[in-house]
Amino acid sequence: MSDQERRPTPDQIPGQQLEYPASQADMALQPDSDLSNYKPADKLKGKVALITGGDSGIGRAVAIAYALEGANVAIIYHENEQDADVTCSEVEKRGQQCLKIQADVRDFDACKKAVEQTVQNYGQLNILVNNAAYQMVQEKFEDVTLEQFRRTIETNVFGYFHMVKAAIKHLEADDVIINTGSIVGKTGKPFLVDYAASKGAVHSFTKALALNLADRKIRVNSVVPGPVWTPNIPATMPKKMVEEFDTDPALGRTAQPEELAPAYVFLAAQDSSFITGALLDVTGGQLSS
Repeated sequence: MSDQERRPTPDQIPGQQLEYPASQADMALQPDSDLSNYKPADKLKGKVALITGGDSGIGRAVAIAYALEGANVAIIYHENEQDADVTCSEVEKRGQQCLKIQADVRDFDACKKAVEQTVQNYGQLNILVNNAAYQMVQEKFEDVTLEQFRRTIETNVFGYFHMVKAAIKHLEADDVIINTGSIVGKTGKPFLVDYAASKGAVHSFTKALALNLADRKIRVNSVVPGPVWTPNIPATMPKKMVEEFDTDPALGRTAQPEELAPAYVFLAAQDSSFITGALLDVTGGQLSS
């Protein structure tokens, strides 16, 4: 099957709604994250990657891509153990090891334990992927509660800071940190005010951290996705939005998780050795200006 045949058009996306946090296994239209058409080239052979939010969606696709490129992987998941098991199984099918760690990135002590567990298990850490995120659609600003705002910022901003703080002593020259931003952090969205604010912060954090760590030769970049078909969509959006998700990009459709994974490989590999502080847009032509 060609890549084009595997990409659903907007009219093929069902208006499904799931309770948050949703399991990828429960989605009526399964996200494409198997990378069956991906051509690996040992770009990450001998490396160890720690990926937050690695149980489903983009995180799962990145874990599989890294395994295909020769890296051993640790994934952090919050609640969906079944999804995490699937990700680890897919990594192991590609001949690499996968360490599954349950943690809430809002908890700094949990982040420290996850990093130490990874290093203890593999003996090193070379790639940190901050990908865990929280969003919840609210069409009226008044409906964004203090609790929701706090959870969004603590997950999407504090969580990234926590992971870097915990991992930095293990990172050396030529190691990398990759954050997951969002086009929403550049353009804003009227129904994702708190999420947009958090992703704008991720973009600034990426740039400042890249400058701070440049003398240590640790590169820091961010992948900036446009709309991506993940469990967060049916779990955080009303049915009508899910049915119309997402026609904003120039390409007229949402991305599949595996379409994001090569960007994470590129930024983790020596192919991007002269890139730091970059926001790499993978948005299907949804532009910020």
